[in-house]
Amino acid sequence: MDKRDVFGTAPFNACHASTIVECEPDKYLVAWFAGTQEGAADVKIWLSRSEDGVRWTQPDVVAQEPGVPCWNPVLFRERKSGEIILYYKIGTSPQSWSGFFRRSKDAGRTWGEPYIMPAGLLGPSKNKPLQFDDGTVLSPTSVESYRNWACWVDRSVDGCRTWTRQGPIYHRKNSHGITQPTLLKRRDGSLLLLARSRGIGQICSATSRDGGLNWSEAVEIKELPNPNSGIDAVTLADGRHVLAYNPSHIGRTPLALAISADDGQTWKQSVVLEQEPGEYSYPAIIQAADATVHVTYTWNRTKIRHATIEPKELA
Repeated sequence: MDKRDVFGTAPFNACHASTIVECEPDKYLVAWFAGTQEGAADVKIWLSRSEDGVRWTQPDVVAQEPGVPCWNPVLFRERKSGEIILYYKIGTSPQSWSGFFRRSKDAGRTWGEPYIMPAGLLGPSKNKPLQFDDGTVLSPTSVESYRNWACWVDRSVDGCRTWTRQGPIYHRKNSHGITQPTLLKRRDGSLLLLARSRGIGQICSATSRDGGLNWSEAVEIKELPNPNSGIDAVTLADGRHVLAYNPSHIGRTPLALAISADDGQTWKQSVVLEQEPGEYSYPAIIQAADATVHVTYTWNRTKIRHATIEPKELA
């Protein structure tokens, strides 16, 4: 495993909530929000680029709103058009934010104008969308209202230009709810949704057997503790699922990967990314064209770290 910081010194005090995409073979973009502190009026979306998966450019601002904080960027490559889409949120809090996006036609070198999502649509809340071979895109999203949370899945069949919303997906016995889902495709074609929970202490799951149109109620996964912190997951080319999460009930350390070889029925902890005291959180995970697994995450709110893992290390 190779671990490197995406940037050295930077013109901000704090950073969080990274996202990564392979924009071209062995070329990557990473984005995150940063400023004085989370929720401060000077928080913007920053972006770095790598031409080899090792060295990164100095971060530049890619989205901002004067006097209002930005949140939770998500990078996604739409396969049919090849466009890179940057989703992000703007607002004073998650209860009042709106969804925005920008598109790039040249692998993130330049970006089009920012657009706001239609009212009621936020875009992916933290984790990357899932695209089927026919071009259909499922975007995992959620709403954090005053007293409870719930997840939805937005569906697009026209290259992420219009959306229909499926849900809500919630845990019936937990009034606090679930948020920030991630999506996995099973071998039989069904879908597995994993989500962060509040008030349960476990990661929760739901399933769909009709391409994301209808979803089961969420249930907790007993072997996957969750300290109310962000997660992400990816389905590998060999069919295994890899989950990046904090295996803890009380804090955002350690940060580790868990593997499921049976379509999410059972999970076993694999690689430990960080285990010292501190905060190591909000992972984003992808598998690249060369089969390597890439994880970015928050390192003590001061750095964004990038880990590259060979598939054989995920035994």
